[in-house]
Amino acid sequence: MNLNDLKIFEAVAETGSFTKAAGATFTVQSNVTARIKSLEEEFGAALFARTSRKVSLTPAGHTLMQYSKQIGKLVEEAKFHVQKGDKIAGNLKIGCIETTMALKVPGMLRQFEDLYPEVELEFRSDIRSALISAVLKHELDAAFVPAPLNVSGLDQIKVRTEQLVLISASEGPDIKELIESDPLKIVVFAEGCVFRARLESWLSSKGIINYKSTVLNSIEGIINFVESGIGISLLPEEIIRDFYTGRKIRTDTLNKELSTMNTVMITRKDEPPSRVLAAFMDLYR
Repeated sequence: MNLNDLKIFEAVAETGSFTKAAGATFTVQSNVTARIKSLEEEFGAALFARTSRKVSLTPAGHTLMQYSKQIGKLVEEAKFHVQKGDKIAGNLKIGCIETTMALKVPGMLRQFEDLYPEVELEFRSDIRSALISAVLKHELDAAFVPAPLNVSGLDQIKVRTEQLVLISASEGPDIKELIESDPLKIVVFAEGCVFRARLESWLSSKGIINYKSTVLNSIEGIINFVESGIGISLLPEEIIRDFYTGRKIRTDTLNKELSTMNTVMITRKDEPPSRVLAAFMDLYR
């Protein structure tokens, strides 16, 4: 087995095809077939389930994939450290929810780049469940997600606590009148968003089950729609205070249980953090 065998193995897993994997790795299909057969003989297990349409990882294949990702990262890290000596250098992929991207990422970038200018940071925003999955699959090195979190295979560091507030148009009816509307209109992110889940929990606590959702994919869009009176929403108080104080937005508080949101940084348990990730994590310990 060599590193190229593992690259071919990952390509087959990602494309679901020996033919496509050959193209992705600039080789021929017969070589892909031979290398996968060699790996299966070496590990004594079938790595792929083959059908007429595609191939997919077996349980043994999924296990090898985890180790293959780790090996690839270790090799890349070794190259950086050999070339750069004791300097902290390399690539780091970090995930976060939309509001963290808008509110905190610029500061994170400035702080980390000042300390470690030879590290290339890449941020990705997504919903909580997708970020958790991406960390587990080695697609992200770490992610900032809302707590509570109890996922096997993940470590977490508490980063911050923030308060969530209801928002509505300041020139329209107050929240007490709005929640008596039939149907009540809410402006939210897609399913899986923690703010949407908290808002729906609050509505449920008020006995409100009939409401109409307008789904958007940006904070700015939600602010615009709420300001125009299309519906109510729920966002971090800090977002409104720091970026939208001049807008025609009214805020109302929730009970403590629903309004308090803790954010944690998650990383994988199954491997020690790289030097780059360890340096990033040290900013939040």
